Amino acid sequence: MKGAQGWHPIKMPPLACSLSQRYVVRRTRTAAKHPDPMYSSPFLIINPDSGSFSRRRITQVVDSLKRSGLIPVIHPVRNPAEALPCCQAIRRVQEHPFVIVAAGDGTFNAVINGLGPGPSTLAVLPLGTSNVLAAELGISSLDDGIARICAGKTKPLSVGLLELAASRRYFALMAGSGLDGAVVDGVRPGEKRLLKQGAYALSAFRATLAWDSEMQEIVADGKRCLCHTVVVCNASRYGGSFRLSPNSDLFRPGFEIACVTSSHRRGYLAIARNLLLGRRTPDTAITWLSAAELEFRGTKAIQIDGDFVGYGPARITAVADFAQLIM
Repeated sequence: MKGAQGWHPIKMPPLACSLSQRYVVRRTRTAAKHPDPMYSSPFLIINPDSGSFSRRRITQVVDSLKRSGLIPVIHPVRNPAEALPCCQAIRRVQEHPFVIVAAGDGTFNAVINGLGPGPSTLAVLPLGTSNVLAAELGISSLDDGIARICAGKTKPLSVGLLELAASRRYFALMAGSGLDGAVVDGVRPGEKRLLKQGAYALSAFRATLAWDSEMQEIVADGKRCLCHTVVVCNASRYGGSFRLSPNSDLFRPGFEIACVTSSHRRGYLAIARNLLLGRRTPDTAITWLSAAELEFRGTKAIQIDGDFVGYGPARITAVADFAQLIM
């Protein structure tokens, strides 16, 4: 939406997108006739609290899409939690939604959970803190991301489904438990707004001081492993551009699972050093498993796609052909 001083976000009530829904209903009557999303008005999810958000960048996105013949329906959300009901509303009125997420990995995660599996098409523009998904796709800039949207090349996205005792969540990138989950759980919102990725390093430092050496058992396709931390990789990258699992593929169902089998702090220092230097971590530090189903049998903290979701035990299953993802 344009105002006298440029783009202005639409005002929306908490945990709702009622105003945007009026735009959805009005456009659906024509857009629903075209299963190909490139002939529809895309839904543009924006989060002003995302790590690299700015009004100038959103104006650039909207103007570029319009020049390419795509008139976006803008859905501003104040946090990832608001994106979930917003996308549930989109799913109710649009059979083949085309959703562009101009935000971070947490907002993208809320979008896939709001839409659920089905005939939707998704795209991401890197406006978050870590932008792991954009890095995984090789998107180098907003202009690059917009060009890919206009080209319209897609592949079927595979995701993971995490099931806890009282809830279930899809994830696109990774799920982690143990130290990995504890670090994400310990990130404070104010520090994240101020320090961006540095907030995770600060949380890791606090976790090191209050070290928990307890181990947990996982079972991956029937194979048992006792580990201190486990990271279930659906994508090759972790924490930004760091490549933890080169064999992982967003478009192939199944996971590469990194199991840290030592509870000593110095082992984590070696893993961190190898990640920073782009080196493969020796198998003596990480035990690798491949599986399409696994269980966390401990009660440690769990994160998915960079956000804390709860505590174990939990079950994880690969979900193929969840949606089409713009390449």
